[in-house]
Amino acid sequence: MLEVGTKAPDFTLQDKHGNLVSLSDFHGRKVVLYFYPKDNTPGCTRQAIAFAAAYEGFKARDVAVIGISKDSVASHLKFAQKNDLPFVLLSDPDHAVIEQYGVWQEKKLYGKVSMGVVRSTYLINEEGIIEKAMPKVKPDTNAEEILAYLGTRA
Repeated sequence: MLEVGTKAPDFTLQDKHGNLVSLSDFHGRKVVLYFYPKDNTPGCTRQAIAFAAAYEGFKARDVAVIGISKDSVASHLKFAQKNDLPFVLLSDPDHAVIEQYGVWQEKKLYGKVSMGVVRSTYLINEEGIIEKAMPKVKPDTNAEEILAYLGTRA
């Protein structure tokens, strides 16, 4: 994972409608950038629904929420519509950004080793600097943990 205090690498990816979105589009705002393994899987769905439920709290603090996975634009659109997700989902099918942020890692499941996205979240400040890095987050509590952290910040 990238270190707190470092500049968050800029990127441009397609959103669920095929529009190009860059991290630099959000300069001047805090950004919650969360990486997740796959649309429509139990943990990822719970995490997305938790971010949707907390979305008004992020909006009230003028914090953008962006989810990134290697799923396609079409998959993201279906996932967002099915779960009524109000935030940005970006498609990184060749996992270039996922790798750039250090969340493409070796994973072990039932003794099998493979490469994949480790569920991780970054909070990026208004100047594009990583303020908080959260590796291996829990899908059900990730959004609330960030809101609680933001509530303690001036």
